[in-house]
Amino acid sequence: MEELIQTLKQQIIEVLNLEGMKPEDIDNDAPLFNEGLGLDSIDALELIVLMEKKYGIKLQDPKAAKDVFQSVRVMAEYIEQHRSK
Repeated sequence: MEELIQTLKQQIIEVLNLEGMKPEDIDNDAPLFNEGLGLDSIDALELIVLMEKKYGIKLQDPKAAKDVFQSVRVMAEYIEQHRSK
């Protein structure tokens, strides 16, 4: 799980072009939106594309996406449970 969390952090930084940020700058349990990492709705769309391309997970329900993108740890747990083998 820790390896997946680190990979996800790196992918988030790359996909969202978070210049000057390193994986260790992202708290595993901090919110990704609002007061945490400060992502917005456009970033959410990028994360949905990332999950589909890298892990074969389709998020079509906006409510589900909101729940999945609570934090990097929650994303990693969701990926572990739902990724296509």
